[in-house]
Amino acid sequence: MTECNFKIQDTSSIVSPGLVVFREVMNANLAEMLREAGDVTRLRPHCKTHKMKAVTKIQLGMGITKHKCATFAEAEMLAEAGVKDILLGYNLVGPNIQRAVDFVTRFNDVQFIATADHATPVRQLSEAMSAANKTIELLLDLDSGQHRTGITPGETAVQIYQLFHDLPGIQPGGIHLYDGQNHQTDLEARRQAVMSCWQLASDFRDQLEREGLRVPRIVAGGTGSFPVYASISDPALELSPGTNTFFDNNYGKMFPDLQYTPAARILTRVISRPTEETITVDLGYKACASDPDVTKRVIFPDLPNAEAILQNEEHLVLRLKNAGDLVPGDELLAVPGHICPTSALHKSAYVIEDEQVSENWEVSSRDRWLTI
Repeated sequence: MTECNFKIQDTSSIVSPGLVVFREVMNANLAEMLREAGDVTRLRPHCKTHKMKAVTKIQLGMGITKHKCATFAEAEMLAEAGVKDILLGYNLVGPNIQRAVDFVTRFNDVQFIATADHATPVRQLSEAMSAANKTIELLLDLDSGQHRTGITPGETAVQIYQLFHDLPGIQPGGIHLYDGQNHQTDLEARRQAVMSCWQLASDFRDQLEREGLRVPRIVAGGTGSFPVYASISDPALELSPGTNTFFDNNYGKMFPDLQYTPAARILTRVISRPTEETITVDLGYKACASDPDVTKRVIFPDLPNAEAILQNEEHLVLRLKNAGDLVPGDELLAVPGHICPTSALHKSAYVIEDEQVSENWEVSSRDRWLTI
């Protein structure tokens, strides 16, 4: 973890609630991610945390050439930033099938990969790609126990992967494995759970290869499982850390072994002191992720005993014993509980270097679509 005083000398240009990124902390997080990976060529970080072209270019400058995303807007942002190897870790259905064709047509110098776990959209994608004389790589999405997407290894899974080989416009790209269910705080318990997931994927890879099917890569992991996968020596394994670039408070509590520091915070201002024990700040759920419980959406390092008791669209009410010490206009820095959807709620981020606002970074892929 990096040491930072998280001070901003002049906040007059920051409209609150405003997303701020402390660049030296982000740089330290990226350095730690590279240290854990051991080899930069193993990395395929997810851009969902930042959604920013500026951050992507910084990662490219560090030698991180393979990237992952969850939307076509994010894929387009990555391509515009100069990424030539993009995994859209999302199953394509409906209009997204034609969007995939449009993407590979426009960015014909980009290796574009997507995921699939059912034969029907695979056949539809094959028809669309072959009609346009284009090709896309697919990863078979495995379900390791989260039961969100993916298919359990077995006969049906083999049949779908066989389609990747047989159908025109499709190339077999390997296996995708996201084990988001592994939230064990104890590192050894998490290690055992993650290794079970890895065994599932590697055994299935071996089965496919015995049947003569090519499996060039296995993309695996998330924030908590990243260090476990990083300890595995397998040339096909690509590491896919999630929130590590910015990090957040909830993962910091859940995974105390991770040496990352929340780099993105929200500057908020007191707008009211409705009672002797409460203050209201301008940090509603239009500015921070609302998927955690209201008590876990943000924390205030300068107010460690503050209790969030009510949040609406533009307001957050805090109960604290020293409420009388604060007056409207006072400023606070909040650490988001869940940074990924928080970033998507801001048009841009104020970058802090040497305690000053140095520039603004556009959150360019916060929307569902850009041009494709």
